[in-house]
Amino acid sequence: MVTDPDGGELAATLRRIERAAGTLATASVARMDETLPWFRTLPADQRSWVMLVAQAGVRSLVTWLRQGGAADSTQELSDDVFAAAPRALARSISLQQTVALIKVTIDVVEEQVPDLAAPGEEQLLREVVLQFSREIAFSAARAYARAAESRGAWDARLQALLVDALLRGDSPDELASRAAALGWGDAPPVAVAVGRSPGGEVAAVLHTVYRAARRIGVEIIGGVHGDRLVIVLGGASNPLAATEKLLAGFGAGPVVVGPAVPSLDEATDSARAALAGFRAAPAWPTAPRPVAAVDLLPERALAGDSEARRSLRQDVYGALVRAGGELLETLDAFFTAGGVLESAARALFVHPNTVRYRLRRVADVTGFSPLSSRDGFALRVALAIGRLDPAAQVTPQADINGQVMRKAPI
Repeated sequence: MVTDPDGGELAATLRRIERAAGTLATASVARMDETLPWFRTLPADQRSWVMLVAQAGVRSLVTWLRQGGAADSTQELSDDVFAAAPRALARSISLQQTVALIKVTIDVVEEQVPDLAAPGEEQLLREVVLQFSREIAFSAARAYARAAESRGAWDARLQALLVDALLRGDSPDELASRAAALGWGDAPPVAVAVGRSPGGEVAAVLHTVYRAARRIGVEIIGGVHGDRLVIVLGGASNPLAATEKLLAGFGAGPVVVGPAVPSLDEATDSARAALAGFRAAPAWPTAPRPVAAVDLLPERALAGDSEARRSLRQDVYGALVRAGGELLETLDAFFTAGGVLESAARALFVHPNTVRYRLRRVADVTGFSPLSSRDGFALRVALAIGRLDPAAQVTPQADINGQVMRKAPI
């Protein structure tokens, strides 16, 4: 403890420190310029902020000594040191760099102890400086923690707004401006994944996903909307495989991944598909987790998704019509026969190998194989939708990449 400086230890030293306050701050900044290469590259305004902090540190030391080194005032005084600089300084200078600045300042003060301390008070002054420097270091950590919390809360709000804009289908300019505020690199391709939120604090939910994303080297923006966790992935060559490594951040239930698109500007299409797939996923209880939205086309169509109905009508049923009537005829016979090739061949008065050949043609044309029970279900739904609205099935509809949308070839 430091006794009352007006009547005890360090009284004479305190007066010397007060007179040397400006010189100490200037010497500290000069030493920073000499020993810290990154400090020399700082803009002039940021260097002036550091000077303010150094001066505040010396003033705070003097005030603390005047109060006799009271423990209850140490935190308040040390926090005042960093209040002298704008909060933006914490974004410009890292915590590690701040610790380096504190170390330089303490080194300068310790070197000046023989000149600052009154005779016989040198050792006591060194102990006081050591104690106060510890409190300044703790204060720096608190300042950066508060800045991180504030920045994290602000980023979370921005991300929630961006995800909300995606789900609403806002303009590309709106999406770009919000993404720029978050420092989004827009690494292609971009895809949207939707699943159930595990619940709890939103910041904790997103932190789990961000940590997993950093491990696999992908960019993400996330938001919790109601009970849903919506994640935008960037830079994942295989969004489905990347989402599989992020599953720990989702709650129980299906996780649906929309199609990959070239940039965030077009991610609304991926978001719509993922949301539609998420709503329809309960109709396929054994679906893989995660599942691609395109693999849920029949369930999405049955749930009323107009894009899924359009895709099945034009890109599946329409493709069969354009390929020639024998494929539709063969597919009808095959389904009527319960998937038995020989029965279908007898109904068509052709050889079973002809039926096999035509079914392979169906798979080539549509991307769905009639021999697979899952693909067969999608083909049945496509036939029903196409026949309910035959006027729109012939003209192929291009997707956002200018190619006909269809399931990946078997």
